[in-house]
Amino acid sequence: MIVDERMTTFINSLDVGNTPFLNQIEEEAIKTNVPIIRTDMQSFMKFLLAASQPMQILEVGAAIGFSALLMSTYAPEGCHITTIENYEKRIPIARENIARAGKEKEITLLEGDAQEILPTLNESYDLIFMDAAKGQYLAFLPEVLRLLKPGGLLVSDNVLQDGDIIESRYAVIRRNRTIHSRMRDYLYELKHHPELTTAILPVGDGVAVCTKRSLPV
Repeated sequence: MIVDERMTTFINSLDVGNTPFLNQIEEEAIKTNVPIIRTDMQSFMKFLLAASQPMQILEVGAAIGFSALLMSTYAPEGCHITTIENYEKRIPIARENIARAGKEKEITLLEGDAQEILPTLNESYDLIFMDAAKGQYLAFLPEVLRLLKPGGLLVSDNVLQDGDIIESRYAVIRRNRTIHSRMRDYLYELKHHPELTTAILPVGDGVAVCTKRSLPV
């Protein structure tokens, strides 16, 4: 827990919630132990969608389609979302959820490894949401920046690793040390990249929000 649990509970208690269908998908995810974005992160995403009014969104990491459906629900009318998922067991569930929502025209699901798919894309995106394998964020970054419009937003979820990011690598469980190191490198790159202005916020499991500048400063 990054922020005091009582504070998070209080903030979440003020949330107005989502549509009944999104609530149903969230309940199904919880029952089957599928990780989805947390309540405070859902609120933050809805704020970003309202503020930036994106018409083209790219998501790296669809899981069962919850985030894509949430973004499609609260994005402007006519917005199109392209989402990528590599985990074979989740792809049919995501497709089913998208179909149940009647969102097949608004959401395109691409199957496969994002490192292979991203170089094949040529669209420019107003908002890119990264919620895939955390140890691969840095590897995805060059192609993600190529696809992000100047003035667009890059939103990276789960970047503070429930607070473990501040720990020494030797205090982190051995199997998590590579991800820990790569995430630190990723956050450093976001804060020092000449094309990006970045804020790192303790929302959910930590979120980095970047905007792409038109010209390096």
